[in-house]
Amino acid sequence: MALKVSSRVWLFDLDNTLHNATPHIFPHINRSMVSYICEHLSVDEFEATRLRQEYWQRYGATLLGLMRHHGTDPHHFLRHTHQFPDLKHMLVLERGLKAMLRRLPGRKFVFSNAPLRYSEAILELAGIETCFDAVYSVERIRFQPKPAVGGFRYLLRSERLHAHRCIMVEDSLANLQTAKRLGMKTVWVSGSTRQPSWVDQRLVSVLDLPRHLQRL
Repeated sequence: MALKVSSRVWLFDLDNTLHNATPHIFPHINRSMVSYICEHLSVDEFEATRLRQEYWQRYGATLLGLMRHHGTDPHHFLRHTHQFPDLKHMLVLERGLKAMLRRLPGRKFVFSNAPLRYSEAILELAGIETCFDAVYSVERIRFQPKPAVGGFRYLLRSERLHAHRCIMVEDSLANLQTAKRLGMKTVWVSGSTRQPSWVDQRLVSVLDLPRHLQRL
């Protein structure tokens, strides 16, 4: 049975969900991470790239692998890998995002593996910072990034939420799988034609959410 619209709680991923990070932001972050790993682990670019990808695939975030295996200071890493020469002009948004968010009934949170300063900057530049009750960044969830269940549980406890009231909106299937195991509804933002069993709704664009409320 569908939830009453007023009781819904929306958990939005940030990158490649609320904005398109692929053209400019992700390449910049990836280069910054490789440079950081080269410098602080004293490895060449090939090995740094391998480690970045391996830890991202294994843990959901490069940072977590660096913390676990190399004792990397997470605050230092995030500060040095999320500096942007001109974030405003790197940001790719869909028109109508703010209007769509305002039309959605229920509380809304950003739940991202990105750092807080970067997340808040994106929301401010997009003009949607007032649409959300809070931002749960990787620091706020105590460096337990998605898809690890710990970050999800921390958010639920902090906001006194029941998982079955929540709808997770994400571009990552691994993150949605954790959300589904906890009892959340799941929305996959993807151009893919497939729809795994743990995805309740697949949308090409997050702007399509209001048209599918009755299915959630």
